[in-house]
Amino acid sequence: MEQPIPPLIQPSAPKRTGWIVYSVIATFFLFLSLLAGFVLLGLLADDGPTLFEGKRHRHYYECYLQGDTDTRNKIAVVYLTGIISGGYDGDISQEGMVGDIKAQLAQAVEDTRVKAIILRINSPGGEVVASDAIYQALVKVRDDHRKPIVASIESVGASGAYYAAMGCSHLMATDLTITGSIGVIMQSFGFGGLMDKVGVKSHTFKSGKYKDLLNPTRAPTEDEKAMVNTLIMEVYDKFVGIVANERKLDVNELKSTLADGRILSGHQALRGKLIDGIGYFDDAVDKAMELANLKKAKVITYQAPFSLSRLFRFFGESKSGKIQIQVGPTLPKLETGKLYFLPAYMFQ
Repeated sequence: MEQPIPPLIQPSAPKRTGWIVYSVIATFFLFLSLLAGFVLLGLLADDGPTLFEGKRHRHYYECYLQGDTDTRNKIAVVYLTGIISGGYDGDISQEGMVGDIKAQLAQAVEDTRVKAIILRINSPGGEVVASDAIYQALVKVRDDHRKPIVASIESVGASGAYYAAMGCSHLMATDLTITGSIGVIMQSFGFGGLMDKVGVKSHTFKSGKYKDLLNPTRAPTEDEKAMVNTLIMEVYDKFVGIVANERKLDVNELKSTLADGRILSGHQALRGKLIDGIGYFDDAVDKAMELANLKKAKVITYQAPFSLSRLFRFFGESKSGKIQIQVGPTLPKLETGKLYFLPAYMFQ
């Protein structure tokens, strides 16, 4: 008698939960190992304070751009891009953009093989004090250390960026460059009318009548308007005076013509003697070689060393997990009550 064949038992599908857990754990430990590597690299590369020197001089890595590699002569390119700001870059021992430019200029000065410097500009300007600090640093390199500096102004080099460029030996721009915009601007906002509509009251206690200058909850008085305008004109006079002195122009004529805040093309700036020539970056390289009496040179730039503050700032900016798509131009976040060298269109 034949035995009945038992029904086939279908094998159950393998459980995938365990593999997911293992993958998550492995990924987590991989992330920790990478983070530990970054921290170790930062401890080795970051030039933190020393016992006797305070902050050590920060050295940048050299990156080859173009030119002859069989020569020791170098032309260093320093970039001035974006809104000029003196804000601290995530670390109280750093000076942000101004500190970066100063450190690169210092490294170019210390390197005897660097015979000339190119300041490659693509900036609409920015904070008054930061722009002046960059100008003063360039003047020191140009005059005290006798190294020629060529400004290569690209898409835009206006207001505070043009102010900073006054510290260069020779200014070049393209015919389509936006430059000029010699002037000072300060802006504040008032929402007192909105507060009245919603029934909100503001109470301010102050030690003097000007202590709440630019208070957004009320309209400024005529005295306050005059005080702020006096301050702006004082800074404006310094700006125009520096341009007139560096460009060998009459200050009164400059005030009555090109120094009224207008933006200029490269050709207009050349006709107004605000720049020395029309050209692109390669033309600026040729001019730098001419000023330094070089026949051959390799063009280099500087790359910032690894910094823990930059790494942590990156994670801080990325913690939201949001992806933003920029459709239009990005306007700067301007602080009320601060003086800026910026074109008026940046405030729209």
